[in-house]
Amino acid sequence: MALVDLLMVLVLLQYVHFSVLVAKARVTYEVKAPATSGNETFERYYRVQMNTLELLILLLPGIWLASKYLPASWVAVLCAIYLLGRVVYLRAYVADPGKRSLGFLLSFAPIIVLLLSGLCGSVRALLPV
Repeated sequence: MALVDLLMVLVLLQYVHFSVLVAKARVTYEVKAPATSGNETFERYYRVQMNTLELLILLLPGIWLASKYLPASWVAVLCAIYLLGRVVYLRAYVADPGKRSLGFLLSFAPIIVLLLSGLCGSVRALLPV
């Protein structure tokens, strides 16, 4: 489980990093708080941060649930794929939002697998032996 814990911390630190990128973009492109629009590049960084936050709401409980029913190494691999997907998503979205699909898929698919693993594991645990 330590590996899963490590990857969960990395997921959260990645979100912190994305938040720092938004803060830097706010300064670079002179978008004064509380505005969230005004410069297209800033808006791209902001959308990456917000999309990541939206996915974290699903990812973190998914990790917790799947960890109860799957080997920790499998959960860790799924977390690593998510992390990679977020990097791909960030780079693609900032360069050209139309090319974000691969990064989104690499981020979203592991979440679905984690959630389905939690669902299947909990249903199996409820069934009589």
